[in-house]
Amino acid sequence: MCGSVRYAVTGPLRDVVGCHCSQCRRMTGHFMAATAARLSEFTILSGGELRWFDASAEARRGFCGRCGSTLFWAGAGRDHISIAAGTLDDASGLEFACHIFVADKGAYYEIEPGVPCVADGKFSVAIPAA
Repeated sequence: MCGSVRYAVTGPLRDVVGCHCSQCRRMTGHFMAATAARLSEFTILSGGELRWFDASAEARRGFCGRCGSTLFWAGAGRDHISIAAGTLDDASGLEFACHIFVADKGAYYEIEPGVPCVADGKFSVAIPAA
């Protein structure tokens, strides 16, 4: 939001996954809508305010230390990084691929029809080939 953290992606992005787990809901205030990029095609351009929170043994969450914006989710040992879709300058061409952890979703909203839903986090949405 404040521009203190800037990043670039040189390759294709994965379609958006909506994560409704309790951690994502607490971090974002709703649910996390995230795309993803290969780490080899992702660069932090300005990261002086980038902060990481070790949310579990499996993942850490990146956010701006200045304004608090949710930015990233990085799973341990993965070759890609999840990026909050709302932080993209241009998200044209991306669509919702699926929703995960829907068994944990908030009681106050419904998920739009027509998008696949997974009760837990077991899903596979590939990042397109370059």
